[in-house]
Amino acid sequence: MIDDALALVDSNVIIDIIQRDEQWFEWSVDALSRHKNVSINPIIYAELCYQKTSAEEVDHLLDVLCLGYNELPREALYIASQAFREYRKKGGSKTAPLADFFIGAHAAVIGAPIITRDVVRYRHYFPSVVLISP
Repeated sequence: MIDDALALVDSNVIIDIIQRDEQWFEWSVDALSRHKNVSINPIIYAELCYQKTSAEEVDHLLDVLCLGYNELPREALYIASQAFREYRKKGGSKTAPLADFFIGAHAAVIGAPIITRDVVRYRHYFPSVVLISP
């Protein structure tokens, strides 16, 4: 069954596909194929750029995988900062908001599920977000 609703896909799923990860390739391809409308945001884009030599290479990857691109709404930025505040109050050691906070907040604001293998922070800080995970 193919879902037409927007879903965000985490960089770990995309990396599984481009690196043909032995353990996760099949699951990642299957998870993406079940959704017709899949996007990334600027944070995920930046994570993908780390392994590429140009923005054009990342743009080509998005085209090949039929992934859209959505900007982060301001409301999501606010929610990400509040999740980071909670993280710090609970003893979190990072001094800047983590990528997962921006991705989770984005999904929460637009009501989209996240296709990911990394569920811990999303479940804890964004419990209303539906996670598509193994």
